[in-house]
Formats: sequence, C-alpha cells, structure tokens
Amino acid sequence: MGIESQHLEPSLDTIKALLILDNNGSRILSKYYDTSVSTFSTVQEQKKFEKNLFSKTHKANSEIIMFEGMTCLYKTNVDLFFYVIGSAHENELLLMSVLDCVYNSVSQILRKNVDRRSLLDNLEIVMLAIDEIVDNGIILEADPSALVARVALRADDIPLGEQTVAQVLQSAKEQLKWSLLK
Repeated sequence: MGIESQHLEPSLDTIKALLILDNNGSRILSKYYDTSVSTFSTVQEQKKFEKNLFSKTHKANSEIIMFEGMTCLYKTNVDLFFYVIGSAHENELLLMSVLDCVYNSVSQILRKNVDRRSLLDNLEIVMLAIDEIVDNGIILEADPSALVARVALRADDIPLGEQTVAQVLQSAKEQLKWSLLK
C-alpha cells in the first residue's frame, strides 16, 4: 500500500522537534512536540536520537536527510547545528521555511554573530523566539523580521533597576559616545 493510496488526515501539527546542537553534538536547546513517537518519549532516548542525528549530519554537505523515518532539515553555522524535524510525509518546503525563520531570527537577535557563546548569552530571547515560531508542533510564524520585532528587548525599554551592571555600563558608554559625536 503506497503513499498514493493512503489517506493522510490534514493536521496543523507539522513539526516533531526543533533542535540546536553545538559542534560536539551536545544539546543547547531542544523542543520535542510529539512525544508519542517512541524516539522522543524519554530524555535518554531524545539524547540518543540527537547524538545519532549529529553523527549522520555533522560531516554531510546537504541540508536534508531522512532519519529514523522522519524528515530532518538542518543548517550549520560556525559551531552550531540547527535542526527542524517533521514526519516522513511532511512538505520539505514548509519545514525549510521554519528552519530559515529560526536561523534568520537567531541571526538577527544575535546581530549576525551566530555562535555558541552568543547564543548562550541570549538564550532566553532565543527560546522566546522559538516559542513564537512553533507552539506544540503548530507553525505560528515564518517571518523572521516580524518575529524579532515582537520578541526583541532593547536596553532602553528595560527599567534601570532591572538592568544588569553590564547593561547599565553599555548604555552609559553609548550615551557618552553619542554626546561626544554631537
């Protein structure tokens, strides 16, 4: 019985998982939306899946792979690997639009400095952005600039009492620089 003869029910649940791994295959951020898949049911199985997926993709030169019965799209940059995982029957273009949105949003949030350290320094904003892109496997947003505008916190908007010392010093430096340039 081929795919043509099967009747697939339409569903909004298109994303099975979203992962960001470092260049060693270690988890930085993961969101599993379909825990009914036996591969994703426990944390140990998730980490095993991540290690196997990383070992298959870290030296490959493509951006899509069929892995354990799922469609996995990925993108690399410096020391990070971004993955979007869907079912074997999912539209690859739809998954690629989610991957591009995740990658471009992270790139804009990190001001084009996409590496492990910058990502960890801004992890809370990146997590918020990913939650805005996909919720329980349902794609909510695919436009990176609209997403970044929604989740971005500027230091000017944060009350002085809630800013860290580094943020206050950075703000003071910028104000001094602009006053000297006038």
